[in-house]
This record gives sequence, structure tokens and C-alpha cells, in this order.
Amino acid sequence: MTQDDSVIKNFDTWKKFLGKRVVQAEKLGMSQDTISKLAFEIGEFLDEKVDPANTQNRAIKELWDVGNDEEKQTIAKLMVKLAKDNA
Repeated sequence: MTQDDSVIKNFDTWKKFLGKRVVQAEKLGMSQDTISKLAFEIGEFLDEKVDPANTQNRAIKELWDVGNDEEKQTIAKLMVKLAKDNA
């Protein structure tokens, strides 16, 4: 297992990891809209390439799979907020 694998398998670690990235992006001057768009793209990638390693990620994937693009954007924005609160 690589370090990247362990980040995805532990939900609390994943939230902290994402939170730090959100804070870094803000410090670099990225807008919330840009950060949310990136979160959406990451969500699409994870949905296609990564099997959820825990129940929390599985629940998010199931919501993602049934959502339309607008709902997925909402999920991405909420994940950014959650991650930032856990940075």
C-alpha cells in the first residue's frame, strides 16, 4: 500500500488531505468556483478509477452515481466545504 492508498482508505485522513489542498489553492489565489470545478473533476476521476475503500467513500460514490451534473456540482462544493473545515 502506498501513502496515496492510505489517504483514500481513511475518511478522516482524506478530509484533512483535501482540506490542506483547498487552503493551498486559496493561498495561490484560486476562486471558490475554480476550486469547486476541480473538485468536480476529481470526483469524476475517482468515480471512474477508484473503488471506495470505506463506507463513507462508498456512500459518496453512490450519491455521485445517481446525481445529475448539477447535483454532482453540489456534492463537489460540499466536499470542498467539509474538507476546508477539516484542514
